[in-house]
Amino acid sequence: MGKTYEGGVPLAEVVRSGFVEGLHRGSVVVLDAAGALAAGAGDVTSPIFPRSSSKPMQAIGMLRSGLPLTDPADVALVAASHAGEEFHVERVAGLLSRAGLDEEALHCPPELPVGDAAREAVLRSGGGARRIQMNCSGKHTGMLLTCLAAGWPLDGYWRPGHPLQQRLTAVIEEFTGEPAAAVGVDGCGAPVLAVSLTGLARAYLRLVSAEPGTVERTVADAMRAFPELVGGTQADDTRLMRGVPGLLAKIGAEGVIAAAVPGVGAVALKIDDGAGRARMPVLVAALRRLGVEAPVLAEYAEVPLLGGGLPVGAVRPVW
Repeated sequence: MGKTYEGGVPLAEVVRSGFVEGLHRGSVVVLDAAGALAAGAGDVTSPIFPRSSSKPMQAIGMLRSGLPLTDPADVALVAASHAGEEFHVERVAGLLSRAGLDEEALHCPPELPVGDAAREAVLRSGGGARRIQMNCSGKHTGMLLTCLAAGWPLDGYWRPGHPLQQRLTAVIEEFTGEPAAAVGVDGCGAPVLAVSLTGLARAYLRLVSAEPGTVERTVADAMRAFPELVGGTQADDTRLMRGVPGLLAKIGAEGVIAAAVPGVGAVALKIDDGAGRARMPVLVAALRRLGVEAPVLAEYAEVPLLGGGLPVGAVRPVW
């Protein structure tokens, strides 16, 4: 796979007052239930950073390494990019406390919640940035708990050479079917591995197709059972999992999302400029190519544009 990402093709257009004022380019791959290519556009074989869309595979690696979680809600939180709502922060705090740790053990940086309502609530109360509010604090808590269970040092648990990260790398390579083309530093400070969109879609299809009782099915089932913990009350991937039966979805930064439906297929895409507003309309178009339909998809098929406070156009797929 050793080439660099070449960039994509126009996937969505920005239409204002009937005039196309811009385009969002990107790449998208659609796999059928057997894992064969059903459709695609752009560069789907070169490596990209999936960012937080890798979290389900990281959660699998943690559980395989001894992460002692029995509550599916906790498993969902470990695979989350949560909004920092009160119920997210309280659950992370509980996991840390029961392990004899506090939030200062987390390597993720102090931040305000990413969720608008949660951020406003913190600011109104006079609060500020905290590590536990960072949207990856569930993943980092899972990493700490895994190290405690496996007897690995907590110091440097986020470094690529640490035994934990070596184990997680092996799992991501297993499920994507590809060697990692590069190792980067994610926004939370943990490693992020470069794989192709095809490999990412393949991994999600494996998760939803796994036999009950397997670790990968445990992660997929937990995320689908507790989608509010994965994203947040208003998160796009949360609403998708609530609205489409059986669907597993996880957003990643820089315009990435991956989704799969058992017995149907999988999708992975990247919007090249990282624009979140183009991600969901393109995903809806891709899911519809697999025959997936649900009322929530109609809500995301176009993103409205406003002028003077009123709708005057939309971001809509052209692929």
